[in-house]
Parts: sequence; structure tokens; C-alpha cells
Amino acid sequence: MTDPAGRDAGPLDPARGAGVSFPGNRGLAEGDAAVPAFWRGLGLPGLADVHVHFLPPRLLRRIWAYFDAAGPLVGTEWPIRYRWSDAERVAYLGRLGVRAFSALAYPHRPGMAADLNRWTLDFARNTPGCLPSATFFPEPDASGYVAEALAAGARVFKVHVQVGGFPPTDEALDAVWGLLADAGVPVVVHAGHAPVGTAHTGPEPFAAVLARHPALRAVVAHLGAPDYRAFLDLAEAYEGVRLDTTMAFTPFLDRLVPFPDDERPRLRELGLAGKVLLGSDFPNIPYPYADQLAGLARLDLGDDWLRAVCWGNAAALFDLA
Repeated sequence: MTDPAGRDAGPLDPARGAGVSFPGNRGLAEGDAAVPAFWRGLGLPGLADVHVHFLPPRLLRRIWAYFDAAGPLVGTEWPIRYRWSDAERVAYLGRLGVRAFSALAYPHRPGMAADLNRWTLDFARNTPGCLPSATFFPEPDASGYVAEALAAGARVFKVHVQVGGFPPTDEALDAVWGLLADAGVPVVVHAGHAPVGTAHTGPEPFAAVLARHPALRAVVAHLGAPDYRAFLDLAEAYEGVRLDTTMAFTPFLDRLVPFPDDERPRLRELGLAGKVLLGSDFPNIPYPYADQLAGLARLDLGDDWLRAVCWGNAAALFDLA
């Protein structure tokens, strides 16, 4: 991999130890030291990561405990690597060079979303680089608090069909999808079956939403794993549909649901067309952040593709300076 001037950007081959050093003021933790050289070698100002989680601390601890226990919707051993405070994680993203990131939260039952939105929007107001983020759940007041979040400046939403346990076609969400489509505000949607499928995950339910709201700007999380082909089809069919790379091409996800090699050319075309964006799932990952970038580099889809995916496509979508 070379930068625009032809200089060698250097390898990005993270070491994967069992533990991770507390970052403090000592730079980058084990396995991540090559990340700044990666984006600098591409001539980028940094990284834009559309799939980062910040949640109220009590809720985040509960989510981490669920991952620790390999709960039913996790299905495999999943040790959280970056188990630090909000301030430590924000500082660490800065040291990695992540210049723009989301604060994705998601409810698992009714009555949570409005409070989560207040927390995440306040977090973004006090956190440079954080995109004002919000969420929703199928409930009678959903369109009301989504409209309030939009008025408060929300620039990205998150909905988690798997964790929420609801069909995206729920009639309580029809007005919400319409609001987001009209506003042109993207929504990151965990619609795929991975890591554990439910009755409402998969390409068909979300395709029905897009058929009703074709102008919706949706970013399908995890490239839609494991139904990669079907979600690539949706990205080709609908102008507003994009995909994020979250966990895809890492040894962890490749072990469970590898991306089909014969779809790499189509992935390249979509990335160069603005349709593929970097996502990581930080901090809720069981490996170094660098693994995500190393996996993208191993695809050998070209430096222009890496520049688009790691910065340019998000910069265009969110009008990043």
C-alpha cells in the first residue's frame, strides 16, 4: 500500500495478545500502534468511523456483562477489549486518529429511546468529533421523539432489529422511516442475522421497508452478514443504501461468517461509488481496533478504495470538514 506520492505506508499487522494495556497517556494499546501510519500512508486526515458505541455507563456495563456471558444473541465467546471510561475511550479514538465517530445507542424495550437520545445528544455536544446520534423503538410516541431529536441536531440514528426483537416493518415505525427519509438523515440498521438470527432479521424484512421508503438513507451494519449478497443487491438497487464494514474481514468474523471472495469486485465498485463506510463496533470488540483496518487492507482493492471507505464516503455523507 502506498500513499498518493508513492511512499510505502508500511504494514498493518496487529499483534493479538490475550490482554490490552490501559492507554493512559502512553500512546496506543497493544496491537494498535500501526493505525496512525495506516491512514497517514493513505494521505488521509484521519479515520471516520460510523459504528462506534457510547451509552449511559450503567446500560453499557449491562451490555458488557451480556457479552461476557455469551448471551443468546451473542452466541460465542466475546471478551470486550476496550473496557474503559467514556473519557478514556474518547481520548483513545483521538490517539488512533478517528476524527469523526458516532455514539450509537439502542433500546431493547419500549420507554428507553427518548432518554437514550437525551444522553447521546448531550454527549455529542460535549465531545468534539462525535456525530449527534439518536435511536428509536416501535412505540406510539416514536415519531414524536424522533422529530425532537432531529430538531435537536441528530445527524445519525441507530436501530437494532436483532436486539430489539421487532420487525422493521412494524406500523409504529412507518412514520419514523418517513421522517428520516424526508430529513435525509442516515440510520445505521443492524438488519442482518449475525451473530445470531431472529425472526425479524435478514434482508427480506428491511427490503420491505425500503420498498415503502425508497429515499431512506440507510447504512446496513456489518455488511449485512451473513447475507452479504442480498444486502449488496439492496445497496445497488437503492440510491440511499450504504453498508458499513463493522467486524467484516477480521479473523473473528471470518471464522463465523466469511465474506464471499467472488463478491470482492462488487464491493470495490460500491466502495468507490460512496456506498461502503468504515465501521468498527468500538469498544465492543474482542480484538485490536487495528484488526478492522488490516482486514480491509488485505482485500487488496486499491488505495483509492481504502481512502473512500476509511474517510471519503463518510465525509461526503456527513459533510465533514
